[in-house]
Amino acid sequence: MPLVAMTREMGSLGKDVAKGVAEALGTELVYHEIIDQLADKMRVRKSHVVRLLDGKASMLERLTADKTSLSIYTADETFRIAERPRGVVIRGWGATQLLRPVGHAICVRVCAPLDVRVQRMMERLNTDDEDFVRREIEDSDEAQSAIIRRHFGINWQEPEHYDLTLNTERVPIDECTDEVLKLVRDDAFMETAATQSTLANLSLAAHVRAALRLDPRTRKVSIVIEATQGEVTLSGILDQNLDLEVVAEVAAAVPGVKSVKNHLKTTAGSRFKDDY
Repeated sequence: MPLVAMTREMGSLGKDVAKGVAEALGTELVYHEIIDQLADKMRVRKSHVVRLLDGKASMLERLTADKTSLSIYTADETFRIAERPRGVVIRGWGATQLLRPVGHAICVRVCAPLDVRVQRMMERLNTDDEDFVRREIEDSDEAQSAIIRRHFGINWQEPEHYDLTLNTERVPIDECTDEVLKLVRDDAFMETAATQSTLANLSLAAHVRAALRLDPRTRKVSIVIEATQGEVTLSGILDQNLDLEVVAEVAAAVPGVKSVKNHLKTTAGSRFKDDY
C-alpha cells in the first residue's frame, strides 16, 4: 500500500502536490479529517485546534491549551490513518516525523522561497497587503517549527529529515508529483513484512498512549511504551497515588494488545506486576 507523508507550508503548493499524488495513486488524501478527531478527543472546537496549529491562538488559548494531549492524540490519529489497507497520503500533522521509521513510508517536504510564497498567497487572497500576508506566513512557519521542535527535537526545514525535498519555485506541480511517484515505485520503499511490523508496533504504542491519556484514572501517566507483535511493555516510575494495575488494565483493553508486561514502579517502592 502506498504511504506518503508530506509537510504543510503555507504558499508552497504542497497541497496541490499532495492532491496530485493521491489522485495518481487512487488513494485517499487526509488533512482535515484529523482536525475533527482531535477536536472531539480534546473536547474543543475545531477552530481552536486550527488556531493552535497555525500559531493564531489567543494568549488565553495558548496558556490553557493541553499541548501534551494534542501531541498524543495527533500521533494516535496519524498512525490510525497510516494503517488503512489501501494506502494514504497524509498532509501535515508531523506525519513525516512520525512515519519516518517506517521503511515503506515516503516522507516529502514541499517548499519554496518566502518571497515566492508571499506572492502566491497575495494572489490567492486577492490582496495587495504584502506586510499582512508575510506576517501570516511567518507566524505559520514559526508555529510549525515550534511544534516539531517541541515534539521531535528537530529543525523541520532541514533536508535530511525527508526522502525528497521539492522546490516549487523551480519544479512544476506535475513534475513534483512524478518525482514522488518514482519513489513510491522504487524497490527501496517496497512494503515488506518487516516494514509492516514496524508500522504496526509504532501504531499500537501510540494507541496505548492515547488510551491512557483518555482515561481519567491514567491521564497524568508519563511512561515508556513499547510494542512488539501485540506485546506491550510498560516501564517507568509513577507517582505513588497512581495504581500500577489500573495502568496495565487500560493498556490491555486497547484493541490489538495481546499481552502486557508491566515493569512500572512507584515512587514508594519497587512493586511489579508482570504479564498482565
